[in-house]
Amino acid sequence: MHVVSNLAKSCLLATVIFWIIAGTDYMDIDMILVIFLSFIPIFFIATIVILGSIYVIFWLRVKNGFSKRQVYKTFYPYYAITAFGIAVFGIISSGFDIYIIAFFTSAFITTSQSWIWFAKEKQR
Repeated sequence: MHVVSNLAKSCLLATVIFWIIAGTDYMDIDMILVIFLSFIPIFFIATIVILGSIYVIFWLRVKNGFSKRQVYKTFYPYYAITAFGIAVFGIISSGFDIYIIAFFTSAFITTSQSWIWFAKEKQR
């Protein structure tokens, strides 16, 4: 599996989504440094979530004879429902804070896309 490229793409995707949503509240030219520095915590959070949940499922199941497509079709719907529920709960309990909305939205979209990247079979 292409874990390193998945993590790099996920970090970039999460950062872009987060700042597109958070930027609707306030954006200034002075925020450029903050945006670049945000790559660091976003990368760590994305890495922990992807390696701790998605990669483990793929690694264990592919090792036991499942194809990547079977793993995706079997486990992704449950993962997506759970992640969506957690995101909605977090957003509602935060009082709809724009940064919390940006965080949970970027996390949900990024993990959903990461499932697709892991499920993709190598082209020969």
